[in-house]
Amino acid sequence: SEIIILSVRWYLKYPLSYRNIAEILFERGIKVNPSTIMRWVHEYSPILEKKIRKYLRKSNDSWRVDETYIKVKGKWTYLYRAVDSDGDTIDFYLSKTRDIKGANSFFMKALKVSNSIHPRVITVDKNPVYMALIPELKIKQKLNSKVILRQVKYLNNIIEQDHRFIKKKVKYMLGFKSFKTAKKTLAGIEAMHMIKKGQIKNSIKSVLFEVQFINNILKPSP
Repeated sequence: SEIIILSVRWYLKYPLSYRNIAEILFERGIKVNPSTIMRWVHEYSPILEKKIRKYLRKSNDSWRVDETYIKVKGKWTYLYRAVDSDGDTIDFYLSKTRDIKGANSFFMKALKVSNSIHPRVITVDKNPVYMALIPELKIKQKLNSKVILRQVKYLNNIIEQDHRFIKKKVKYMLGFKSFKTAKKTLAGIEAMHMIKKGQIKNSIKSVLFEVQFINNILKPSP
């Protein structure tokens, strides 16, 4: 279990391929096939993301929403993401389309996660989808009628900068082979990013804390 957790943590945090990790382990006398490491990542990434939610501090009520592009099977898909004004990740959602349906699915998910507070203000880019969706969510009482929608580019710099960690990691993957595995792996990458940013309650920004925290929540029950 220690080798599995170590391999998953390395892959989700550092710009390493499955083969890179297999070679590093082999140098330490541990022989693991890269495809086995891949299966570990697909299995444990969603588990990690699910388990950390109860340890996350609450976001504030100023949401910054944006999408970034992720290649899956040679085609572009869209990763909807939201952070608050402090840069804490609220939630994320991978969609095959960049339209009102994809944006709606993202908001329905983000409004339900345990670490989110319903927004007072939502800052977006020039994507016209939000101008149609937010009033609709107010009518359906999914959002408070007093929520302010802003289209101010410079205020969204914080989330555009935050995309970089995700994009940097994905760059080394040379694209995902399927939408299903993309969703699983991205869940783990986002979870690791939240831990790294210090979103865990009473956390200390250190590698040692990250290691101990992940080991504790992923280790099998005795």
